Amino acid sequence: MKRRTKVHFKAIHVSIPVRLLEDFDETLGFTQSRSKKICALITRELNDDNQGIAEASSRRLMAALSNRDDVEPWLSRVLLEILSQSS
Repeated sequence: MKRRTKVHFKAIHVSIPVRLLEDFDETLGFTQSRSKKICALITRELNDDNQGIAEASSRRLMAALSNRDDVEPWLSRVLLEILSQSS
């Protein structure tokens, strides 16, 4: 007898670095599903109202800003200076 569910699934192709996939697979238990865990991560990302920003350290925020292409290098330096003065 076929299992019936109202949730429809779509197979997708995603390219990620091999080492990243290996590291991800190491986090899975023997009976855990890679697809289910990826679905849970996507759901968490979609439901996250940027709450992580409020909880992130200044160092982490600066690292994130420094790695973005749309932030001018001088802005990162100014923000770092401001943050170091307030600490």
